[in-house]
Amino acid sequence: MKKYDLIVIGGGAGGLTAAAGAASLGAKVALIEKEEQPGGDCLHYGCVPSKALIETARIVHEARKSSDLGFNLEGTVDMKQVKKRIKEAIATIQKHDDADRFRSLGIDVYIGKGSFFSRHEVHINGEEVIYGKKIVISTGSRPFIPPIKGIKEAGFITNETIFDLEHVPQNLLVVGGGPIGLEMAQAMSRLGSNVTVVERAPEILIREDEEIRNLATDSLSREISIHTNASVEEVKIVNNEKLVIIKKDEKVLEIPADDILIAVGRIPNSDSLALENTNVITSDKGYIVVNEYLQTSDSSIYAIGDVVGKMPFTHVAGMEGKLIVQNAVLGLRRKANYDTVPWNTYLSPEIFHLGLTEEQAKEKNVDVNVYKMNLHDVDRFVTDHETDGFVKVLTDKKGYIIGAHAIGKGAGDWMQEVVFAKKYKRKLGDISQVIHPYPNHAAAVQRTADLYWREALFAGWIPKVIKKYIQWFR
Repeated sequence: MKKYDLIVIGGGAGGLTAAAGAASLGAKVALIEKEEQPGGDCLHYGCVPSKALIETARIVHEARKSSDLGFNLEGTVDMKQVKKRIKEAIATIQKHDDADRFRSLGIDVYIGKGSFFSRHEVHINGEEVIYGKKIVISTGSRPFIPPIKGIKEAGFITNETIFDLEHVPQNLLVVGGGPIGLEMAQAMSRLGSNVTVVERAPEILIREDEEIRNLATDSLSREISIHTNASVEEVKIVNNEKLVIIKKDEKVLEIPADDILIAVGRIPNSDSLALENTNVITSDKGYIVVNEYLQTSDSSIYAIGDVVGKMPFTHVAGMEGKLIVQNAVLGLRRKANYDTVPWNTYLSPEIFHLGLTEEQAKEKNVDVNVYKMNLHDVDRFVTDHETDGFVKVLTDKKGYIIGAHAIGKGAGDWMQEVVFAKKYKRKLGDISQVIHPYPNHAAAVQRTADLYWREALFAGWIPKVIKKYIQWFR
């Protein structure tokens, strides 16, 4: 039996980070990946292909808008060319995640499914068994398929199969109004589909700031049809076509659909790990329970990424993978801190989220100052004719950032200095002192920070002192 200092089950962002980091320190590492190549959902079915699709759809959308300038285009999108563009992006990034690259780092890469034989032993495809002093579970998640009557018979697509479409569906129905469903809905609409979104909740994007959510809903409603407080009751086949039966506010609607995209959430890939052969505890929904050091209830086994369900983002899995190297390999006791983790929703306009929303601050009785700057007051957005959006930053009474939210063109890029400020405990006002080239998009953040100083200089005790100072030297 081969023995290792660390066994990593799952070759996604978190698992690859942990494996490479451990190997670089001289640990003997085994990496088990069920697919032919590592990379996980992010590379093959998530972040990479979805952003390639979104960017392609944006290009098409912008080209159609050129009619405003007197430049008219005609034609339809060739989905085969779209697929080619997506595959090229995946192939380029795959080079960084190639199994041979990790073998070159001294890591033993096993292609197959890993499951526990005991708390220190892992089966590979139910055959070979290897031993690990420490083991990391990084097996990710998969789409949850709700028990909708007739859905299996009618057929459906998920985030894993939408990129294999051979044509742009004339009518696309999306079940789920979260980030994944809405990103794909807007992209497919821009490629030419008539898109309908069905969401059970009273609103879409329920984790976002209320003002952000309202603006995003208004913007999306101009491109797609959104039904909230609605549920899909049944899917029928009528005259060889799919007919989706929806219940909304006690009314029944029938909507035709060429394809149905299921995007109602994810479930953790923990059910095939034979965890009963360990002391690892899972939640009622199957998520692996970990402590602040990312240890499971079995001290020799750690878990990271979507299978934990803390924050299901690639950048979070990467951060947790780095902590695994410190805690599982070096024996340190570093805690996972999610307070400064941002996320983006890649709609148009784009949404950025960091920390508490204004509503959450009120619920927690946190006393905050709110600084808001509309993009129509920022010159670069005016010149771009992209003024839909705003920046909102919440601080405590001393000026330290508690939450930051934005919606606008490229918000996830130009809001990064706010993440830096919150991470390293800098006040919002410090950003005001940073020189930004004119005109640029990040000036939206600077202008928001300027509001902090304007309030400080023209309210409270500071203006009184300045007035007396000036009077003294007259």
